[in-house]
Amino acid sequence: MVNSPAPVPPTPPVPLSALLAREDLALRRIAGPGGADVVIHWAHTSEMADPYPYLLGGELLLTAGVQIPDASAPDAFFDAYVARIVAAGGAALGFGLAPVHERVPRALAAACDTHGLPLLEVPPQTTFSAVARAVWQLMAQARLAELRRVTEAQLSLAAAAARPDPVPSVLRRLAQRLGGHAVLHGPDGTPIAAAGREPAPAVREALAELARVVRPAGPAGPSSATDTVAGTHLSAYALGSGAGFVLGVAAGRREAGDPTIASVGAVLLSLLTGEHQSAAGAARSSALVRLLLGAAPETVAPLLGDGDWFVVHASPKPREPSAAHRSRKPQASPAAHASPEPHEPGSPAAHTTPGPTGSAPTGRPPSLSSPAPGALAAAALGAALGSPLVDAAGEVVRVLAPADREPAPVPGWTLGVSAPAAPQEWPAADAQAARALARARAARAPLVRHDPRPGLSRLVPEAEARAHARTLLAPLDSRPALIDTLRTWLSLHGSWDRTAVALGVHRNTVRQRVARCALLLDTDLDDADARMELWFALRHH
Repeated sequence: MVNSPAPVPPTPPVPLSALLAREDLALRRIAGPGGADVVIHWAHTSEMADPYPYLLGGELLLTAGVQIPDASAPDAFFDAYVARIVAAGGAALGFGLAPVHERVPRALAAACDTHGLPLLEVPPQTTFSAVARAVWQLMAQARLAELRRVTEAQLSLAAAAARPDPVPSVLRRLAQRLGGHAVLHGPDGTPIAAAGREPAPAVREALAELARVVRPAGPAGPSSATDTVAGTHLSAYALGSGAGFVLGVAAGRREAGDPTIASVGAVLLSLLTGEHQSAAGAARSSALVRLLLGAAPETVAPLLGDGDWFVVHASPKPREPSAAHRSRKPQASPAAHASPEPHEPGSPAAHTTPGPTGSAPTGRPPSLSSPAPGALAAAALGAALGSPLVDAAGEVVRVLAPADREPAPVPGWTLGVSAPAAPQEWPAADAQAARALARARAARAPLVRHDPRPGLSRLVPEAEARAHARTLLAPLDSRPALIDTLRTWLSLHGSWDRTAVALGVHRNTVRQRVARCALLLDTDLDDADARMELWFALRHH
């Protein structure tokens, strides 16, 4: 059975001239073409009379001529032998001298000239293994150069996307990196922006036609297409925004990393065109402009969507302690172990070993501190909640989400969710989400929703409640760790162990802080009325 040759493998091509330039190999081309366009993709040794079934294409085939029969008419054998190598896609033939043959047969050189197959003479001191190793070394160097070129192009394109004129900058940088022409076609096929050397009219028309091939016309359409016209390589990429934008590239040469570089440019242009040109992005932009110019939120809200909205406040959960931190158990001072375990919050025996001089308590060890939410994390949170309306300017991320989708817990975040609210009620919903987040933090719950049922706090105006909280908690204002500990301790019904676990500290540290709170506030924390009043104040603090 005759097997059809497989396509050339996707390994970095090695110019045959680079292999011939290796002085340690001392290879010599004695027949066939030797131009710069002759490349090999790997080396393979075979002594089969018909190597066709064992070749994949692109090989430097190495042989010592063991398979050559003793025939009176060797010309026919060598012609058929070389023809089969060429049919299988072989790139070149290396013939080793000694121990079988002292010189390359003339009939073999003639057949290689006839079929256009480069023929190399391998001297006796050069092993086939050395030739194969040299091919792989050159291949690794080519791969490294390709990766370096692609990485530099990615950084360059990303920097261009951050410029004030991102789309033209990306096109200019892409044309420079590919050594050709780059153009962005609009949904109607009209070129919006272009950069690089202007191609010939025939090439420009062919590129526009290729862009029409990939323009979104359905889910089954191609996302990219390539062609070659008048020696110019053409590529077209449908941008992922789905709005009909297409990137076209025309270049006189095509190197190994060019498709990857062009794909990076297509991804960046998809991001740049998708947000600002999509209907939803244009509506959000219009809403922002109207708000900045003084429009009321209720008049702008229809641009964002119909119906009510949730206001969600979110903060990142504290990082988990490392394995090394978990393996170190906090050590209390000898006095703490020697003293009987105090029962009352104000007991003087409740204390721990002090920290370094001048260090202030933080409420949790550094390994448990909450990371500041970055823009990428905030955007991912918005995507999880089904909304792009995200405010990440602060320690708390705020999200405005449509009420047709009930917010669910998001791993890594603590959420406070308001009641569904119409646009004119958004300020009140913002306050509801803030209070819900405070309760979620205190209870160490992943999500807390605003309870619409009337409570005690509803009987007191918010401004008066905040003023009362500031006055009552004034002695703790400069001690955030004490406030955090008191809030957590009250939310967990005065449990020393659970509070210690929630805060990531020793329970004696909790006792010390709560005792300090009782002393500074001049109150009895065993009294239910005192606890209730403090909890009310902490909710509005």
